[in-house]
Amino acid sequence: MFDPMPNNSPFDVNMALDAGFDVLMPYANVKLDSVTRLTQDAIFSRSLSGVKRTAIFIGGRDIGLAVDMLEACASAMTPPFQVSALADPSGAYTTAAALVACVEKGLRQGFDLPLAGRKVLVFGGTGPVGLASAVIAALQGAETTIVDHLSLDSALDLSKQYHHRFNANLHGAVAQNNEQKAALLADAEVVFCTAKAGVRVLSTALLAEAKALKVVGDVNAVPPSGIEGVNLRDFATPLPELAKTLAVGALAVGDVKYKTQQALLQSLLTGDAPRFLDFRAAFDQARSLV
Repeated sequence: MFDPMPNNSPFDVNMALDAGFDVLMPYANVKLDSVTRLTQDAIFSRSLSGVKRTAIFIGGRDIGLAVDMLEACASAMTPPFQVSALADPSGAYTTAAALVACVEKGLRQGFDLPLAGRKVLVFGGTGPVGLASAVIAALQGAETTIVDHLSLDSALDLSKQYHHRFNANLHGAVAQNNEQKAALLADAEVVFCTAKAGVRVLSTALLAEAKALKVVGDVNAVPPSGIEGVNLRDFATPLPELAKTLAVGALAVGDVKYKTQQALLQSLLTGDAPRFLDFRAAFDQARSLV
């Protein structure tokens, strides 16, 4: 388990154990330029049968760095010494995949609409889960805007950076107050709330001004909810006082996220060909689950 942070995530350790791995070797403070050496140390020390029982997990908090580390890991391997690898920094890939898949199902179920072509706002969009959600939605053809609560420059810089990295058409915006939020919500059809836990981002009064709003998804499981009226177990459930808008709550997302990560981890232990999995594989898996 390669993690650029000071500690490996206990969440990921438990997930790997539950997925069927017997031995875990956590490495913290891993730099990008160390990935090649660590990968080759792992693969060349095993027999050909041993490499099939070995896999690499990449954590951290930076979704771009995780992709870079995954690519470095894959490049370090020499057939037949190859093992599978999964990147899921802070669970951002699997959480974002579950969020987008659940909201996509809500759109189809409630409105017979695809995610493609929808106007999507991602509040908390400059954090790991927000960025991953925005990239996934944009790659599905949604008109996606990442929203920062402090800095327009930060939102614009990240939208350009991830547009270039993943060819995902992203926009940036800032919402420091209710007036700016209302302006952004005016023609929004989908809202993802991935802001800091325990912070109310959108009130019912603000949402009432969003005349085109169809589905909202909130990953915050710590009271108060990020979006007023969203309950933890909502899955395409009408919002109170906004019956035409459907809600997806944190536990509904979390259930799909848990199953997605578990399935991806288990897939590392099967098959003869190596697999290198990131948010794209996570979204495919989440979609199949919902």
